[in-house]
Amino acid sequence: MKVTIKYFASVREAIGQGSESLDTTAATLGALRDELLARGPAYASGLARGKAVRLALDQVMRDESAPLTEGCEVAFFPPVTGG
Repeated sequence: MKVTIKYFASVREAIGQGSESLDTTAATLGALRDELLARGPAYASGLARGKAVRLALDQVMRDESAPLTEGCEVAFFPPVTGG
């Protein structure tokens, strides 16, 4: 299925791009993250399992068990605080 992925802040800096379209066989957000981690050092650095990374699916915060659907939008970003 085709998904749109957006990367924000330090995740975008590590990966070197703000967004991409991807054909994936991943069924969940977690499986997609694993697929991206396997793409190389830039992805491994930005999306590492030990790193605090938030996920959103179609602009709603979700955990890694959330199912992907054709044409969905996935976002990865670090936690943020306001002041």
